[in-house]
Amino acid sequence: MTPAVEPPQGIPPATTEDAFLGGRLRILQPARGYRAGLDAVLLASSVEPANGNVLDCGAGVGTAGLCVAARCSECRITLVEREPTLLDLARQNIALNGFEGRVAGVSGDLLLPASHPGAPALAAESFDCVLANPPYHDDDAGTRARDKLKDVSHAMGSGSLTDWLRFAARMTKPAGRVTLINKAEALPCLLEAMKDRFGALSVTPVHSYAASPAIRVIVAGTKGSRAPLTLRPPVVLHEAGGAFTPYVGRILREGAPLVLQPED
Repeated sequence: MTPAVEPPQGIPPATTEDAFLGGRLRILQPARGYRAGLDAVLLASSVEPANGNVLDCGAGVGTAGLCVAARCSECRITLVEREPTLLDLARQNIALNGFEGRVAGVSGDLLLPASHPGAPALAAESFDCVLANPPYHDDDAGTRARDKLKDVSHAMGSGSLTDWLRFAARMTKPAGRVTLINKAEALPCLLEAMKDRFGALSVTPVHSYAASPAIRVIVAGTKGSRAPLTLRPPVVLHEAGGAFTPYVGRILREGAPLVLQPED
């Protein structure tokens, strides 16, 4: 992933084009407000090539789902996003990277009931793998972002993690896999929301440095499984000098996988 650059000719001035996966993927995204980054790449790295149909929930400009498309040539990906501006950029990103045949952008608010006309027009239990990077903040706590797109991307609104997991469970095939990345302090809420929906849970803590507390958790589960929870080895982002660790560097530059399935 590279720093934001000045938009080339033909791209709206409020948009930048950024490189991901060592330049294999180009992403148009808003120059201000919410911008995709490390979380999206880590989330995408959890998908194994065997997973055929992948759903990226609340996809934004499509970074996580498009990283999956770049890594896994046999996967078919659906990006669902409710914000028209972000969805339009996601569809531009599909075309920019030549993924029109395997990736589609779908409009819809996943927090709405399935029967609501504003809900995503997707068939239940049609995805082998569902990814989600839900908003991190409760909109009743703290200071709301001034930028509208950043606000809706970081605040829960009227929804909750339970609502996100309910939608994910509805979309996932039996024995399909759901994976989320969120702030570390959300782990109790994530586990509670996944209870009775998913088993074989795996929890991977993500640390900025080896000696620092976890800042993120990657939580995955299998629909309908009764297998116990597995605590995976931590992912450490940075070495003492600030450079990415070799393992994370391979994920960011080469699209290396982050294996989350519990060991047999």
